[in-house]
Amino acid sequence: MSDTAISHYLESTRDRPTREDLKFAVSRIDGARAAIDCGCGAGADISYLLDSGFRVYAFDVDDQALSVCQGRFKGSKNVVLSKASFETFDYPAASLVVADASLFFCPPDHFNTVWDNIFECLLPGGIFCGSLLGREDTMAQAGDNPSVFWSHVSAFDQSEVEGLLKPYEVLRFKVHRSGGKTAGGVPHDWHIFQIVARKPAS
Repeated sequence: MSDTAISHYLESTRDRPTREDLKFAVSRIDGARAAIDCGCGAGADISYLLDSGFRVYAFDVDDQALSVCQGRFKGSKNVVLSKASFETFDYPAASLVVADASLFFCPPDHFNTVWDNIFECLLPGGIFCGSLLGREDTMAQAGDNPSVFWSHVSAFDQSEVEGLLKPYEVLRFKVHRSGGKTAGGVPHDWHIFQIVARKPAS
């Protein structure tokens, strides 16, 4: 993505409404409130998690995103920001891992290790709340489609996603399919797996 496109994306998502899946996930957290926000963007989820009493460890690979979050959460002792990718982030122990539309961009060669790291960092009874990209999404298609702005994405079919979730207790699972246009007016077919899953307590 160009710097201009990233800036527009950050501005448009800064104050977006909190997803129902995240509200649900937070409602199911018992005990320690420590969350990891993977690919934090402009910090919409950080803001909600702070208001919900969490200490938030957030990372993003993009300098603009981190700059926005540094300004937005300056002075907060409960936000720890890092410039990192999925494969370089040092995952602390957490009761919640949030990865909404960000694991799409985890390099395929690193995905299995990252997925294992997410499971291992979760405390017993901790929750993963996020989404995975389906193979039929435009973003997962090769070629010169103008809506494909990332050269390598991690995409899955439903049986593969179900395999990834075997170690978890699945609390919510939805397959989202729709067609339309992106915010930039480019035709796009969406295929996304929306997940809330809990690590067993023992």
